[in-house]
Amino acid sequence: MAVKDDIARILEQRRGEYVSGQELADSLGCTRGAVWKAVRALQQQGFGIDAVTNKGYCLDADCDVVSADGIAKYLDKQLSGIRIDVLDCVDSTNNVIKEYAAKGEKEGTVVIAKEQSGGKGRLGRSFFSPKGTGLYLSILLRPQLEVSRAVRVTTCAALAVCEAIEKATGKKTGIKWVNDVYLGGKKVCGILTEASLSLESGGVDHAVVGIGVNVYEPKEGFPEPIKNVAGAVAQNKTADLKNKLAAFIISSFMRYYKDIAKGGFREDYSARLIWKGEKIYLISGEEKTPCIIADVDDECRLEVILESGERKLISSGEISIRRADDQL
Repeated sequence: MAVKDDIARILEQRRGEYVSGQELADSLGCTRGAVWKAVRALQQQGFGIDAVTNKGYCLDADCDVVSADGIAKYLDKQLSGIRIDVLDCVDSTNNVIKEYAAKGEKEGTVVIAKEQSGGKGRLGRSFFSPKGTGLYLSILLRPQLEVSRAVRVTTCAALAVCEAIEKATGKKTGIKWVNDVYLGGKKVCGILTEASLSLESGGVDHAVVGIGVNVYEPKEGFPEPIKNVAGAVAQNKTADLKNKLAAFIISSFMRYYKDIAKGGFREDYSARLIWKGEKIYLISGEEKTPCIIADVDDECRLEVILESGERKLISSGEISIRRADDQL
């Protein structure tokens, strides 16, 4: 582990307390000059570290920079041994996790990025992933599931994000079928699950669930294509919010995932489903079909009522939905 990472860990553990440069140097077996350089590098990464002569270095109590050690403080105890890698910038955390999977990394491994240059959404869309304002994470899974039930991973992730936001902020959230989390009428999270199939078993070899959360709104605002849809979890900087959200999402997701083969979370998902009873359009390519949302079934397929009165179950696939009142 680099000196910089060790110092981040020590200052995180003693957040709000000054630690002298000499104490850091002695504990890490390096020079005070190396400590100073490492602190400077952390400050450039966004860590709010105060440096005072004859007192040392202190991580601000209101700092909100995601880190593995910061996340560990809030994780469920049984998850304390999982690998969490926090990276500055990647093209896509899903792509990084796929590389880990190919190398045989264990289930439950998490990759978090402070920025994505090529964040991915459903149906080939991009996911806006600017530096400093969002939380972008992916989890490696090796589920014992039939391919037809792989959507349960996305379902569990959506529920986990809702629970995490509510636990961290007290704000009520909802789910736009199948994978978007809404807060105050705005989308604050998108989820993309990708799976690699096993030709031998006919099931899922491994899966990657990617979760992107808009924690804060960028200073310049959201870009034109999404500015009327996108929202943020918090309006103002909140101490340790990203670490809390990451830990709560991981903890909640893994609790659901433990029993994923059994299912049984339809009621939780249904209770958070937005637009029930409202007219929507099913969008598939250029085709749009008007209908009303009734509910979801045990596999969280969307149950809709067509204009003819026929009830129909919709799988996620290449279909998306949009409220009829919204501009198409």
